[in-house]
Amino acid sequence: MRGLPRVHLASRSPRRRELLTSAGIEHDAASPGVDDGELSPGGVDPEQWVMALAYLKAAAALRRRGEIDAPVVLGADTIVLHRGEVLGQPKDAEDARRMLVQMRSDEHDVLTGVALIDAHSDLREMFVDRALVSVGEISDEVIERYVASGEWRGKAGAYNLSERLAAGWPITYRGDAGTIMGLPVGKLVERLRAFAGRAA
Repeated sequence: MRGLPRVHLASRSPRRRELLTSAGIEHDAASPGVDDGELSPGGVDPEQWVMALAYLKAAAALRRRGEIDAPVVLGADTIVLHRGEVLGQPKDAEDARRMLVQMRSDEHDVLTGVALIDAHSDLREMFVDRALVSVGEISDEVIERYVASGEWRGKAGAYNLSERLAAGWPITYRGDAGTIMGLPVGKLVERLRAFAGRAA
């Protein structure tokens, strides 16, 4: 897309790569080597936490500056916030089951934090986007089949929006679908264009 720089995505998430491609953003990607499952938010609020995780990923990728062939490093992280509890990626099948049972017939927020770092000047920008998701009634049988499939692995809140909609789950949402799937592409395009202008 005209005016948008190539980015290095500090993630191997296929969903984030698909979202970047759909937005016309040229990119490459590599794992930043950060395991956020071992980290705890402590006393910060969820928005600060998800932005901090995004920044940690981008900063970790930037340490391999010589291997990056893009002017901007992009880090992103997504969490689910349900009744005050932060839900990240499930640790195991039981954790995935707990999350899904907890969220059915209820609403939850999805927050995605984004960090942009200029690979040459270290200029940085962070932002967060939020979407509201409503989940209808899902039977225990459907949840058990899904948990057994292993498709919950690596997904905040144990699900991916587009996959579960395609499977017929009763889900509606308000906000950017990309935010729920890991990257708020609408806001990202605007911020990335402005960021490139500042870094030039």
